[in-house]
Amino acid sequence: MSQLKPVETISSSASDRVQNLRRLAFLLDNSIPVPGTKFRFGLDPILGLLGIAAGSGDVVGGAVGAYIVSQAARMGVPSDVIWQMVGNILLDSLAGLVPGLGDLLDFAWKANTRNMALLDQHLPTASTLEKGNPFFVFGITLLTVLIVVGCAFLTLFFIKAVLQLLA
Repeated sequence: MSQLKPVETISSSASDRVQNLRRLAFLLDNSIPVPGTKFRFGLDPILGLLGIAAGSGDVVGGAVGAYIVSQAARMGVPSDVIWQMVGNILLDSLAGLVPGLGDLLDFAWKANTRNMALLDQHLPTASTLEKGNPFFVFGITLLTVLIVVGCAFLTLFFIKAVLQLLA
């Protein structure tokens, strides 16, 4: 897990917010160690494997990832970094469409950890965190939610099509 930035770099309320985002990313991507190895995974691949309805686990993991991206946008992280974060969520969500492959990618890709690393790299660039442009924050939040929900609907569509072929 990443180290917390020094207090002089970010305010304590922003520091608390970043620490909470780190906890979420850690829970989803790295919270469970594999005994006897250095490998760790989190709840994200488990949610994907145990999804009650097709794609439901990926939707939950994607929604938390979308929350992390929207919070980074609210903190004023540069838009090019936000787009990289959206790309990580998009790749994770699109791979989740493919049964098995999406779950394997969740074990290896760790989109939330990547996004937190991007956030950590760009926090020191501002002496204080500024509030992001509300229109940009809204747009990014809406986009990431649409990506996650759209991928869930595509999954359901593919399953329905396969079931119709088999019937």
